[in-house]
Amino acid sequence: MRRHPAAPVTTTLVGVDASGPRVCDDMTVEVALSVMAGARVQYLIVCDGDDESTGSITRAQLARLRDSSAYTDRIRLRDILGGPSVRPFPFSL
Repeated sequence: MRRHPAAPVTTTLVGVDASGPRVCDDMTVEVALSVMAGARVQYLIVCDGDDESTGSITRAQLARLRDSSAYTDRIRLRDILGGPSVRPFPFSL
């Protein structure tokens, strides 16, 4: 089976408080899911090294990724949000 790279994920959450939980884009999926569970939230605002928002990600998106056959524990949030100088991740959220 041949995998085709997916386009980077762009997520816009309408009506979400932009001052909500903010995390760095180098966080792994597992850690992000743990943060969401601990904070009892359904989304995270993802920021780059300059603390600039680069997007947001939901618990449902991360759970689908974690349950896919393409998942590894090395995947970082920037890999699925299509951050700078990132190879496309072969999974579509």
